[in-house]
Amino acid sequence: MQVQEFNDLPLSKDVLRGIKALGFEKPSPIQAQSIMPLLEGRDVIGQAQTGTGKTAAFGIPMVESIDLSDNRVQGLVLAPTRELAVQIADHVSRISRYTGVRVCPIYGGENINRQIRKLKRGVHIVVGTPGRVIDHLERRTLRLRAVHMVVLDEADRMLDMGFVHDINKILDKVPKHKQTSLFSATIDSNVWKICNKYMDRPEKILVSKDEITLTQIEQRYVKVDPMSRYPILKELIEEQGIRKAILFTRTKRGAYGLSKKLKRSGYNAGALHGDLSQPQRDRVTQGFRKDRVDFLVATDIAARGLDIGGITHIINYNMPRETLAYFHRIGRTARMEAEGTAITFVAHGEEKALAEIKAQTGTRITELKTSVKVNAGPPKKHRAICSKCKAEFELPFKPTAGRPVYCLSCLKSRKRQYRRRH
Repeated sequence: MQVQEFNDLPLSKDVLRGIKALGFEKPSPIQAQSIMPLLEGRDVIGQAQTGTGKTAAFGIPMVESIDLSDNRVQGLVLAPTRELAVQIADHVSRISRYTGVRVCPIYGGENINRQIRKLKRGVHIVVGTPGRVIDHLERRTLRLRAVHMVVLDEADRMLDMGFVHDINKILDKVPKHKQTSLFSATIDSNVWKICNKYMDRPEKILVSKDEITLTQIEQRYVKVDPMSRYPILKELIEEQGIRKAILFTRTKRGAYGLSKKLKRSGYNAGALHGDLSQPQRDRVTQGFRKDRVDFLVATDIAARGLDIGGITHIINYNMPRETLAYFHRIGRTARMEAEGTAITFVAHGEEKALAEIKAQTGTRITELKTSVKVNAGPPKKHRAICSKCKAEFELPFKPTAGRPVYCLSCLKSRKRQYRRRH
């Protein structure tokens, strides 16, 4: 059956009301292909990423499958990060708002007793990170005996983060005769191992680059050097009227520093990186979601899984280390058929990386000119003496008088010592 409208699907009136309240008009490609097999009880492998509508693709069938007369957990969704678990739970709750189905997110960084109280009151669907789900299983505050539908969301990301043993442990606790679906941006050999172990003749829905929506993203690049990078950013914000954007940096220190610069320039900015505590991360993401923060400066790991509407621009303030990260980054805009702009800053020596991205996109990435003067050659090198080993070396910036500097080997040694102490 060709699914053109949600009304083409055998859905209850209450679920259709929830879908309409979300503002969905027509199913996205992943929804059109996944919902019917899941409603029929088949296992599904879907190649898709956050922003394609995949949460509704598995959330709608899961809500439809719940028996309201049974207060036990019947649906389980595993997600790699706290932020994504919260987003999925919120999305599924909105789908089920008129049905009486209760959804509970469980994740680390939040008081576990609060989660225990929710679980005791009766929950139909649990959305959790693997570590916290195992914590509840070991405390016997979560039981999976009644689970008949399991979803592994962003499976590739969970495996990259080392959750394979946790996933196996959790799935071994779920009844053998269950429906399993898996959604992943990439389907590699590790993902296939999970599929082969826990899935029964799954329906394979591989939507080619559906998550990237490249045709809806205007892709530009701008040449920069160390001195012009921030002035160019300020000019772009003003000239292009950028009001809601994610700016990607390569390091946590870079995210923190750029956020401070933007604040000093009068912009509402916030940093999102791995050194923040969970309450701090929640405050930043909620501020961005509710438009209290206009510019979110983030590292790749921190921003993975963010699904926030209204983002008009993605700015790669630093070129991503890997080509695949470029697609993950720019996929934060142009959500659900909206349009967006991605601007990548390219410094001297990064032309080859840009060429690789161009080769893989299949769409044009055009140069954006600014009025800021840029040095097209390699950055000037500055002589420095390592404060620890006293060896002479070169830096791409002028050392600050009185401030210690370290050569690469001594810097790595200091980082190892720091990690051991903390």
